[in-house]
Amino acid sequence: MSDVPIPEGALRLADFLTRYPRIVVLTGAGVSTDSGIPDYRDASGAWKCAPPMQHQQFMSSHAARQRYWARALVGFRTLHRARPGIAHTALAQLEGVGLVAGVITQNVDGLHQKAGSRRVIDLHGRAEQVRCMQCGALRMRHDLHDELAECNPHWLSREAAARPDGDADLEADFSTFQVPGCRRCGQGIWKPDVVFFGDNVPGERVARATAMVDEAGALLVVGSSLMVYSGYRFARQASSASKPIACLNLGHTRADALYSLKVEAPVGETLNALVVALTGAGQATG
Repeated sequence: MSDVPIPEGALRLADFLTRYPRIVVLTGAGVSTDSGIPDYRDASGAWKCAPPMQHQQFMSSHAARQRYWARALVGFRTLHRARPGIAHTALAQLEGVGLVAGVITQNVDGLHQKAGSRRVIDLHGRAEQVRCMQCGALRMRHDLHDELAECNPHWLSREAAARPDGDADLEADFSTFQVPGCRRCGQGIWKPDVVFFGDNVPGERVARATAMVDEAGALLVVGSSLMVYSGYRFARQASSASKPIACLNLGHTRADALYSLKVEAPVGETLNALVVALTGAGQATG
C-alpha cells in the first residue's frame, strides 16, 4: 500500500465503487486531456473555442470539407501520437479487478482500448478510420492522410495548435486544397468514421450502451460535462431506474442535479488515487 495520503475525493469514490457492484463508467474529453488532447468546454460547460464541424455542413459543402481536411492534416498529428494517460490506465485496472463492468466513451481516440480496457462502447465512433458516405467503404485514416499529403505537399510544413478530435486552430485560404474522393465508387465523400455534431449515434450502438447501463448497479461519469444529449441520456436513464450516479469532473455538468456523489478534482490524479485506495497498486503521478 502506498504511504502517500489518499485525497478525500478518491476515498469517497472508493466507497461508492465498493458499495455498488457492476459500475459502468461514462467518459468524456476530460479523461484524455492528460494525453495531450484538448477538451471542448470550460468549467462552466461553455465552448472553449468555436464549435466543431456540423454533419450537414460537412456533407453539403465542398468548401467545408476542404477546410476540415486541411486543418486535420495538421491537427490530427496530436491525436495520432497520443498515448493512454493515467486516467485510461486506472479505469483499465479497475475493470481488471472486477470493479468496473464496462466503459461507454464519448471520445473517439481509442485510448481506453490501448490502455487495456476490454468492454468499451465507442459511442461516437473511432477517429482512426474513415468511411465513404456513398458506398460504405472503410479506410484507415493515416492512409487517406498520406494521399492528402501527396495532393497538397505544401501543407506539410504548417504548424498550428491542436483542437479536440484532430482539428487544428488554423485559418488560411483553403480554396486550393485538394480533397480526393472514394476510388472504389468514384464519387463518394470520405468522412471520419465518427458521429459529427448534428448527426445521430447509430441505433445499434445506443442499444448496446443502454443495455450496459440497464445491467449496471450504478453509473460513474468521468471527465464529461454531458452537455451533448448522446451522453446525457445515459445519466437520465440511470436516474429513471433509481441507479446511483457519481461524477468526477472539474466544473459544471448538465446532470449535476442527478448525482448522489460529485467530486470536483483532477481526473487522472484522482482515478490513480482511487486505484491505490481500492487495490494498493497505482501509477506514479509525480
